[in-house]
Amino acid sequence: MIKRYFLLLAAALISLNLCYAQEPVVLPLKSQAELIDSWLDERIENVLPDLMTETGIDMWVVISREYNEDPVIRTLLPATWMAARRRTILVMYQPQPNAEVETFAIARYDVGKAFKRAWDPESQPDQWEALMELISAKNPKKIGLNIAKDYGHADGLTHTEYQSFMEYLPNQMTDRVVSAQTLAVRWLETRTPSEMATYRHIQELAHYIIQEGLSERVITPGKTTTEDVVWWYRDKIKSMKLDTWFHPTVDIQRPDPSSNEASRSFSSRPSEMTIMPGDLLHIDFGITYLRLNTDTQELAYVLKAGETEVPDYLQKAFEVGNRLQDILTENYVTGRTGNEILRAARTQMEKEGIRGSIYTHPLGFYGHSAGPTIGMWDNQGDTPGAGDHKLFPNTGYAIELNAVVYVEEWKKDVRIMLEEGAFFDGEKVTYYNGRQKKILAIPRSSNYLGN
Repeated sequence: MIKRYFLLLAAALISLNLCYAQEPVVLPLKSQAELIDSWLDERIENVLPDLMTETGIDMWVVISREYNEDPVIRTLLPATWMAARRRTILVMYQPQPNAEVETFAIARYDVGKAFKRAWDPESQPDQWEALMELISAKNPKKIGLNIAKDYGHADGLTHTEYQSFMEYLPNQMTDRVVSAQTLAVRWLETRTPSEMATYRHIQELAHYIIQEGLSERVITPGKTTTEDVVWWYRDKIKSMKLDTWFHPTVDIQRPDPSSNEASRSFSSRPSEMTIMPGDLLHIDFGITYLRLNTDTQELAYVLKAGETEVPDYLQKAFEVGNRLQDILTENYVTGRTGNEILRAARTQMEKEGIRGSIYTHPLGFYGHSAGPTIGMWDNQGDTPGAGDHKLFPNTGYAIELNAVVYVEEWKKDVRIMLEEGAFFDGEKVTYYNGRQKKILAIPRSSNYLGN
């Protein structure tokens, strides 16, 4: 009898463990640094020449001071550099279109393997003069600086550094100074084959953590609060030696006609709530790994007594959100601007009678990264500047939106809020690690990811 009990218990534990994927591997820090540096070398060798030719800037100068880093310089530093040192100046020069890019560091040290020191303080104590000597020797036609109207990512040159640069620059070259906004954005948004080979794994890590957090492993209905789950996520991220670029949020929609969550502003989420059976949970979550970011929103439902699966009426509402994702990604066409994609997608969703909002953004070195903005949660019209940027191949996005569906069983609107990382190859959009196609059940016994 005792033996039979332990056999049944073992079978039950095996069955429970089969419901959850094995924790994906996170590389040791040394291996991460080696991979990051190899990607940087590849980007400088294979990406930068095309982008400098495309934008017509033959010299790109990136200047940062310690503790006030340009958003771009962070993507050019080796993995073992956590920030600029003193004043770090990186110079990239292309002698002619499509040629290899020459790289220099006007700094006291080599900046990784890519940027060799081109300043000797012993022979030339003035760092600015050393920079000007290099510029004069190369005699560029256009000098790109990170000053930008439309993107904070490309506006990293501080006022003081700009003033110093212009004071030292020879008078005959001042009219060659241009904004490097487009070059900086194209650098930040373009993904390489090597990065893409790993991005699915990065998204898999995010999915794994989300699934565990929205499960009976973490949530005890009637006791666990939304804040408990949020802080579990923060602890889990740290325990896996990952980082997050924003504080997660967990919120609830429930079958109470007097609570109208679907019309609530995103800036006014409720405070801590206790999770109960019958609740529809929503998570907004992102991690940073290998300098790349995820941004994911998914839904889970807490089963009530007697329920063994998510109610069909909620799943049907969820599928409207999937359809809106399809409408949006079908309108990804190379050369269209973000504003044009938004208009086309909204026209189609309105034809199909779908209510909702689209607020999709680039994803890569930053969670809210540089590239075409496709709607804002508080603006479903054109976004001047960032919305006018064109869609290019080999770029990544957080496909972010919501569909509002009236659910008769709840006598109210339900908002299906979704967000998944995806890649545009120039022809089609592919989700990095699939997308959510079924609402997670708490508790549950099967995987939820589809293609």
